[in-house]
Amino acid sequence: MSKIIFLDVDGTLINYEGKLPDSAREAVSRARANGHRVYICTGCSKAEIMQRDLGELDGMIGGNGAYVEDHETVVMHQGLTKDEVRHIVDWCNGRHLGFYLESNSGMYCNDYMLEQGPSTMAKYALGKGADQGQAQAVAQSFVGGFILARGEELYRDDVNKISFILSTYQDHLDSRTEFPTLEANTWGGRGELALFGDLGPTGITKRHAIEVLLAYLHADRKNTISFGDAKIDLSMFECCAYNVAMGNGGEEIKAAADYVTTDVDEDGLYHAFRHLGVI
Repeated sequence: MSKIIFLDVDGTLINYEGKLPDSAREAVSRARANGHRVYICTGCSKAEIMQRDLGELDGMIGGNGAYVEDHETVVMHQGLTKDEVRHIVDWCNGRHLGFYLESNSGMYCNDYMLEQGPSTMAKYALGKGADQGQAQAVAQSFVGGFILARGEELYRDDVNKISFILSTYQDHLDSRTEFPTLEANTWGGRGELALFGDLGPTGITKRHAIEVLLAYLHADRKNTISFGDAKIDLSMFECCAYNVAMGNGGEEIKAAADYVTTDVDEDGLYHAFRHLGVI
């Protein structure tokens, strides 16, 4: 029976330096050749994904569920309204927080992100096991992918979600109070350290997006497998029939998994695909 496989990206399909291990590329290629479908299910939007070499896939879920694509056919796209974007932009600028707007056309940032982003992303990479040189390279690549925008250029109507740097965890708590109708999450380094907050449309989760895609494909949930490494991936685990946590994942995702594989840099994806019999 063919399976539908959903892969988180950072820390699952690719490592924290943004590199796709050869073994992961081979695993995905062989699984698809065996008749299984493989989709990424990520917090990243399409513009960021297009900057990466992820190999051949059947489609993607992006923006933590805001965007669903099957073989370049857009199945669903539900972003923030222009008024919601304006409110978030003004709130972040008022608190002097670096942020970036995640759109399928690009990643648009404010001046604070160019100032604060490199050091924050270096912390992210160091927390995920990179050495100092690797962390600096990740930070520069991250910031280099942004388009600087100012003033009303930031009030866009094509935004999937917005990520912002946390000066303290209180910024995340305050965002939940300021934007009670939006989905508020955090992401960051090892052990689920909160370095960034993000805000997306209400009701949008990885779980909801998977359900939308399965309905579009007329596919059965019993044939689904998900892979993740962080708390944000728990919503995938709630709706898929079998769930795999990466060895580099947090304790919460491991506790919820049916199977824990090795680290992303220790051929974790390949070993799990072999264990599951899809290759």
